[in-house]
Amino acid sequence: MVGDGGIEVSKVASIPAAVGGDLVFIEDEKNLDSALHSKASAVIASDFAEGRGTSKVLLIASHPRLAFALAGEFLRKRAEHQPGVHSNAFVHSSAKLGTGVSIDANATVHGEAEIGNHTWIGAGCVIGEGTNIGEDCKIYPNVTIYPGAKLGNRVIVHAGAVLGSDGFGYVRDSASGRHEKFPQIGKLEIEDDVEIGANTTIDRGALEVTRIGRGTKIDNLVHIGHNCQIGENVIIAAQAGFSGSIVIEDNVVIGGQVGVGEHARIQEGVMLGGQSGVLPKKILRGKGIAFWGTPAKPLRDYLKQLAALARLGKRE
Repeated sequence: MVGDGGIEVSKVASIPAAVGGDLVFIEDEKNLDSALHSKASAVIASDFAEGRGTSKVLLIASHPRLAFALAGEFLRKRAEHQPGVHSNAFVHSSAKLGTGVSIDANATVHGEAEIGNHTWIGAGCVIGEGTNIGEDCKIYPNVTIYPGAKLGNRVIVHAGAVLGSDGFGYVRDSASGRHEKFPQIGKLEIEDDVEIGANTTIDRGALEVTRIGRGTKIDNLVHIGHNCQIGENVIIAAQAGFSGSIVIEDNVVIGGQVGVGEHARIQEGVMLGGQSGVLPKKILRGKGIAFWGTPAKPLRDYLKQLAALARLGKRE
C-alpha cells in the first residue's frame, strides 16, 4: 500500500462515477492518470503504479480486478440487513432460526425448516417444510424453495427463482392415452458458494437427488431438470436449458441459450458456445476444448463446415 493507511472507503465504483469514500481499480498504466484525478479515495493498481506520487491511497495487487471484486464483496457485507423477523412474516413454531437471521415482510417459513446464522430471507419468499438453508445466504424476494431442499453456506438466490419443483416426468398409458405422473419425490441439494439467477428453476430429483456443486454460478432464466448433477465451479449463462439426468463435470463453461438433451455428459473443462445443442446421451470430452453448433462439435470442425457451406452457396 502507498499513502495514508487511515483513509476509509465504504463502497466500490467506476472511475467516472466515483466520489469520496469510493474504491476504484485499473488494470493498465494508460488509465492511471484518470484514476488518480478521479474523486475516489483509493485506487487498486498493479506494480506499474509503484513510485507514482499522489495524495490518494494506492493499493498494489498482482490481479487488480480480482482484488477489486473481493473488496467489493467485503464492503457489501458490511451493509447487512438488520436481524429479526418482520411483523408481517410467518415463521412456523417448529422452524429453527440461527443467530442474526433476517426475515422480511410477507415471507413464509414452514415447519421443520432450518435457517443458518446471518441468512437473509427476502420479502414474499416461501421456504418449504423441512428445508435446510445454511449460513450467510441471501434469498432475494419472491423465491420459492420447495419442501426438503438443502442449501449450503453463502448461497445467493435471486428474485423469482424456484428451487425443488417437480421434474417433468410422465409415463404414457397406451390403453388410455393418458400421461401419468412419474413420482417426483427426490431431493435438491445446492452446495456452498453457489449463485442462482433471477427466475431460474431447478427441479428436485425424481427418485434420487438433483445436485448443484460448490462454487457454480447460474445466470437468469436457466432451467435445470430432475436428476441433473452439476459439478463444481461451473458457469451457466442465461436461458440455457437442461433435460433430466444430465451430468456436467467440474469447471465447464456453458454459453447462453444452450440446450442439452437427457442423459448427456459434459466432461471437465469443456466450453459450450451460445445456442449450441447437445443431443441426448451424447458425451462431450476434451478439457479446454470449445464446442459450438447443433449438434455441438469442436469449434474447428464447426467453422470448417460453415466455410464449406459458404463455398457451396457461392456456386449457385
